[in-house]
Amino acid sequence: MLAGEVCSLTQKPYPLRLILKVVGYSSSAWYARPSGDLKQRPGPRPAIGDDQALELIRDEIRGSRFHSEGYLKIARKLARKGHRIAKHRVNGLMRENSLLSANRPVRGGRKRKHDGKIATDAPNLMWATDGKKFFAGKDGWCWFFGVIDHFNDEILSWHTAKKGDRFAAMEPVRKAVRQQFGSIDKGICSGLELKLRSDHGTQYDSADFMNEMNFLGLGMSKAYVRSPECNGIIERFHRTLNEQVFSVSSFSCLEEANGAIAAFIENYNHHWVLHRLKCHSPVEYRKKYATSAA
Repeated sequence: MLAGEVCSLTQKPYPLRLILKVVGYSSSAWYARPSGDLKQRPGPRPAIGDDQALELIRDEIRGSRFHSEGYLKIARKLARKGHRIAKHRVNGLMRENSLLSANRPVRGGRKRKHDGKIATDAPNLMWATDGKKFFAGKDGWCWFFGVIDHFNDEILSWHTAKKGDRFAAMEPVRKAVRQQFGSIDKGICSGLELKLRSDHGTQYDSADFMNEMNFLGLGMSKAYVRSPECNGIIERFHRTLNEQVFSVSSFSCLEEANGAIAAFIENYNHHWVLHRLKCHSPVEYRKKYATSAA
């Protein structure tokens, strides 16, 4: 019994539903069977066919004042000219005809991937600085700024402030320079290989901060945008500081927080064991390096 076959008694074709019931075939499976001809999607036909829509898109791209505009802008501009084409159709037509921008955004918004090494093989080659907010009771939200050496993860200096502006951010850098080189005179760091790694926070991109670094002769090494791993040494320390201090203690004021931070950093530099340093503390590793170098 086949579809379209005529019954000998009624002289009428057998109903398709009866045929499917006899052979144990569902109607949904029947209508979803593969076909050699690709049928148009159900629904009303668009007022503008694909060929015409593609030509309108090409004309809009050729006449645009800008390069690499996306499909949403193209669809909006066409609509303003009276050519209403659904944005998904514009996207599909541009994709099929290689009209989309070749510079596609990378997942996560990162245009550059950092896959290099940021740890150094000697002290004072790369420092890093960054800020972290914490809560201090009646003083509310405050800021911690530190400077860390990429060689041994040692905190060279730190500073806290109620207002985390550019002046608070440059304070630990000045302290670290004075501690390592004896002064903060003009050009004290000139001629050294030392670089300061920072992100693109407003404090570090400000003119005041950059002018101070130029005064000291300290070169900058900016991290890639949206790539915290570029500044991973101090970012990892901030996680440790949060786990060991801010997450386990409550402070009534900034002064009390400073006492806890000072005690922790002293213990961290002298006793915090790091696997990267072959299970030495930052100070132990620096002393071991100095002994071997001598």
